[in-house]
Amino acid sequence: MNNAGISIFGEVWNVPLESWRRMFDTTYWGVVHGSLAAIEHFRARGGPGAIVITGSFFGERAPPVQSTYSSAKFAVHGFAEAMRQEIMHNGWPISVSVVKPGRIDTPYNEHAGQYMPMQAVHRGMIYPPEAAAEAILWCAEHPKRDMYVGFQSKAATVIGHFAPHLADQIMSGLMYRTHQSKTRRVHGSRERALFEPGYGGQARGTHEPQMLRHRSYYVRMTEHPWLAVAAFAVAGLLAGRGLPTRARRG
Repeated sequence: MNNAGISIFGEVWNVPLESWRRMFDTTYWGVVHGSLAAIEHFRARGGPGAIVITGSFFGERAPPVQSTYSSAKFAVHGFAEAMRQEIMHNGWPISVSVVKPGRIDTPYNEHAGQYMPMQAVHRGMIYPPEAAAEAILWCAEHPKRDMYVGFQSKAATVIGHFAPHLADQIMSGLMYRTHQSKTRRVHGSRERALFEPGYGGQARGTHEPQMLRHRSYYVRMTEHPWLAVAAFAVAGLLAGRGLPTRARRG
């Protein structure tokens, strides 16, 4: 399981290159080193194995404010994709899965480099860390190429693919509002955990969610596709039952 990562909140021209490189050392090179060590272990053991990498929907669709972080996640996704194909070519029984979470309630914001006026936070809809853990465990036991955590993660990817200009317009304004605290200014070192260990071992962060989900139903539907089929069937039946009523009223 490759979960090495740290972020930076700030516009590209305000982030020192030294901080940018340090972030890449962890977020990209940490995944590379971990994956190569896992391949060596699985090959030496001679049995099957699973490599699960924590990517991000920011590695599919880059936002402002976390531009440095998303560039590292794009690199992670590219590395995982190429590595998977090379493993397949060599016939090794090793699966490679990339988990792509949306906004998760961890201290990610507190540890990140701070180069914006206000404290970095997740606002809007966020998911508990247990949702990401559930997706990671599923991929370890049931090899899956890509696993999205949260509907927002999948939706942002789809909109960015089919309507990139619309996605640019939405994200250019939305991300500035939802990546910064309304009331808390940045205090102390702006580098935070980029160059030294972060504080404590807390599982959750100090975000300002407008909606805190208790689980990801998108993950559950990915694990059990029949749930999605049943949901669409029920929605279709309800819509169908409403049609005659509207017709009579017309």
